[in-house]
Amino acid sequence: MRFNKLDLNLLVCLDALLTERSITRAAERVHLSQSAMSNALGRLRDYFEDDLLVQVGRQMEVTPRATVLCEAVRDVLVRIETSLSAQPEFDCTSTTREFKIFVSDYGMEVLMPEALALASRQRSRVRWRLLPHTPQPARALERGEADLLVVPKAYCSADHPTDTLFHDEFVCVVWKDSSHARLGVNAQRYANARHVAMQPLDADQPLFNHWFVQQCGIHRQVEVSTYSFAMLPALVVGTELIATVHACLARRVQPALPIVLLPMPVPMPATEMTMQWHKYRTRDPGLLWLRDLLRQAAGRIPHAVPACALPAAAPPLGMDPMV
Repeated sequence: MRFNKLDLNLLVCLDALLTERSITRAAERVHLSQSAMSNALGRLRDYFEDDLLVQVGRQMEVTPRATVLCEAVRDVLVRIETSLSAQPEFDCTSTTREFKIFVSDYGMEVLMPEALALASRQRSRVRWRLLPHTPQPARALERGEADLLVVPKAYCSADHPTDTLFHDEFVCVVWKDSSHARLGVNAQRYANARHVAMQPLDADQPLFNHWFVQQCGIHRQVEVSTYSFAMLPALVVGTELIATVHACLARRVQPALPIVLLPMPVPMPATEMTMQWHKYRTRDPGLLWLRDLLRQAAGRIPHAVPACALPAAAPPLGMDPMV
């Protein structure tokens, strides 16, 4: 099929080429031979009167024209895929559908066990693929790489719908035999202490809790950084370190570790955990089921603040916090 003299089948090839930036990998992605993909690239170059991909050293880079096309082509293909895959009904007991959810290890620790238990009670045959966050999670939705994001509200895109799942406060976690456990933690001791903090891979933004305590005039001494939220409580054991941890996570692991939970010595807004999906898939029956399941699961999290509670104060405009 052609549109304005363009073979629309070439759009699939163009999307693969711009994503993979490699003729070989693009060919594998759409199950074509390398020569067929090379031929497709040649036809695309003729149509757009642009090289689209150019060799720079050992890599292929996209041209400015291709950069403009990249998101537009993906948007068209996501719309088509959504329309073709839409089912009028969804039955979790007979489906073979796989849901791809971007969720941190914090979300996997406190939310997903509740969700999987509820799905099991419904005799669900859904398959789950739980994927780590990327620096720009909204792009995963736009590229069709994720069905749903479970992220802090401040990390959501304004281009797609959201629904708040729950709020979670922060606490200080310390080893039970540390001086902090004996003496408590006030603002001065918190500022003078050594800390363990989570820093996501491939992310330049500061952690929200790190940024916020700085706004209170406290500059933490981060001695240990890790990519895992779930490991923060364990890393303080046997040390004088302090970890600033989501309360639901800290309380969940407390029975298994020799740790003490202490109140934050400075006021800190709660995390507002949110789910987000692509705007074209709002009425997808499968995602409607999934979103309802996660809402129910969030309501079962011990110590979580219900979604109906007042939202936490938003950070100032221009701040792109990450938690």
